[in-house]
Amino acid sequence: MSNANHTHTRIEEELHENAHIDYDRVAIQWNPSWGPVNTKLPEHVFLINRERAVDYLNTRSRIYVFDGFAGWDPKYRIKVRVVSARAYHSLFMRNMLIRPTPEELENYGTPDFTIYNAGAFPANRYTTGMTSTTSVAINFHMNEMVILGTEYAGEMKKGIFTVMHYLMPIKHKVLSLHSSANEGPNGDVSIFFGLSGTGKTTLSADPKRFLIGDDEHCWSDDGIFNIEGGCYAKCINLSAEREPEIFNAIRFGSVLENVVYDQHTRIVNYDDSSLTENTRCAYPIEFIPNAKVPCISSSHPKNIILLTCDAYGILPPVSKLSSSQAMYHFISGYTAKIAGTEDGVTEPEATFSACFGQPFLVLHPYRYAKMLADKMEHHKADAWLINTGWNGGAYGVGERIKLKYSRAIIDAIHSGELANSEYENYEVFNLNIPKSCTGVPSEILHPSRTWKGTQEDYVKTRDTLAKSFIENFKIYQEQTASEVVHSGPILS
Repeated sequence: MSNANHTHTRIEEELHENAHIDYDRVAIQWNPSWGPVNTKLPEHVFLINRERAVDYLNTRSRIYVFDGFAGWDPKYRIKVRVVSARAYHSLFMRNMLIRPTPEELENYGTPDFTIYNAGAFPANRYTTGMTSTTSVAINFHMNEMVILGTEYAGEMKKGIFTVMHYLMPIKHKVLSLHSSANEGPNGDVSIFFGLSGTGKTTLSADPKRFLIGDDEHCWSDDGIFNIEGGCYAKCINLSAEREPEIFNAIRFGSVLENVVYDQHTRIVNYDDSSLTENTRCAYPIEFIPNAKVPCISSSHPKNIILLTCDAYGILPPVSKLSSSQAMYHFISGYTAKIAGTEDGVTEPEATFSACFGQPFLVLHPYRYAKMLADKMEHHKADAWLINTGWNGGAYGVGERIKLKYSRAIIDAIHSGELANSEYENYEVFNLNIPKSCTGVPSEILHPSRTWKGTQEDYVKTRDTLAKSFIENFKIYQEQTASEVVHSGPILS
């Protein structure tokens, strides 16, 4: 915590001299991929937003400053300073960044990147380039991020991830990944990709394996390391029986968001989604008993697991992917929204997020996918597509695949059982699906065999989903190898 008796000039002197990383030198080597999520902003507009943020912070009677690290590998980590007007935001980032030791803090020096969080103060929507009062802007030349008009703490966490998505591939030739990761007792590493609600955090928090991290990683020539010092888990329907590691990590020092609780007993009702389905908790990774601290492994991933929650009930519970198929589904980043999770969603709705993290990408998705495929080939890693969504029919007709079946599939991957299984082809999507898996009823492995409606309805639903994949991929195919383009669904 820090008193805010600083003048404007003093904040400038203390927080703006971030020259450790020479971004200007590497900027000429990259070609940003702008799109509907991330848009280019004139630098003078950034400076206007920055001035509004600094002026607002200078009006506060108290501001909060936290210095931490992003990246557990000392070779690649960056120093991040967070300046905020709310203790909540400072505690959140204390949980999510890597906390320096007292000795590291004493010798911290100048940060490499600074976040100015003035989220309670709006951006001026009449400024050229602004479309609303909310602005989350990153300047890679000034090494700064400015937040206006939103107090969602996750913007800071994701902003630093965006910085790493730029810095790691461009400057260090290191692959940045929106994934969780864990390590088995024999040193075998698995990485898990998946959008919100697919089970990425849940399935990677395996009591039989060590958790490296639940959301953001880098894959270097030396192995894999976590970017963060904490976890950001969904809490909806959380229980000690279903997810004991996450449930027990919620204690003093954790930050709960959007949950409903009894104001007298302070007992949280994790089943209450009246505010939103997106209830969350941020906690230091050492709150997980089997966390691997430091969060770094010298082993290279052996299994690449792509998770999706298919609410149409079409994708198999597990499929083994070729290298080009892994690139296709990685670039697609598919899952499905279901009724009740968002306003206006009344039936399953396909949604795609490139590389399972489109808002954080700086380069074209194919650049990241090619790096992933090259590393998979070099280290002989297998790739898997796992559906944790519906089976037997779409949402409202079929049933959600039981968590115990998804866990059994993951166990079979780790044991090597599925790598040696007998496979059959799944038409249209051209996926290889196993005929059996220990702990999983064989009939659910092929979606058409448990479909509760007519065969005509199944074909119609399957083809509708396939068309969604094909249509979505059109925006990437121009800069993507033809082999990858043709590794998705094929309709006659």
